Amino acid sequence: MVFAMKTIVISEQATIPVWVHDLASFRRWAHSDDFPEQGRCAYLNGNLWVDMTMERWIQNQIKKEFDRVLANLEKAEDLGYYLVDRMLLTNVEVDLSTEPDGMFISNERWESGLAVVNKLDDTIEVTGSPDMTLEVVSPTSVAKDTVQLRRLYWEAGVKEYWLVDSREKSFSFDILRRGPSKFLATRKNQGWLMSQVFGHEFKLTRATTKHGVSKFTLEVR
Repeated sequence: MVFAMKTIVISEQATIPVWVHDLASFRRWAHSDDFPEQGRCAYLNGNLWVDMTMERWIQNQIKKEFDRVLANLEKAEDLGYYLVDRMLLTNVEVDLSTEPDGMFISNERWESGLAVVNKLDDTIEVTGSPDMTLEVVSPTSVAKDTVQLRRLYWEAGVKEYWLVDSREKSFSFDILRRGPSKFLATRKNQGWLMSQVFGHEFKLTRATTKHGVSKFTLEVR
């Protein structure tokens, strides 16, 4: 007797249906009530990536600072829409569906149809190419963030890839700008990085509080 496998269970934390085998079926799963509410799942050019580890304090605080500054900036200057994490980004042309730690859609890119929000207020997914994506590298996402997504975001037409490495021995902040065949690192000027997308320079600084934890400040000029 042959039994058909119904699901794949990962550490009793995530259950992946066996019918999830390509981008279309991954998106169908992501739009269903069975998609995990914790952890991260992504479809990266034929590979299903799953990370069920909890977010560390340092990742949380970095994302909070970027969300605070970039959301306030886009609102003050009416630049477009900055989206915090847990929003799905899908680009069918490059076989990509993932949840960036942050992304930005300019008014121009929205109106041109390069980035599409199909259900408006009810959407859980942006399709196409946002202007900018942000990823905060953790010990469990190094290859995904620094290799796979670096290539796929470029192929998807993203203008700038903002990459923050939260690991203690390699802590860094880079703005990777779109080049002819790959992303290129923006040259730092005394720690400042120019963003063509936002039209400002940014600098990330880190301090230790009296409680012994990290606190971040994202400066803009």
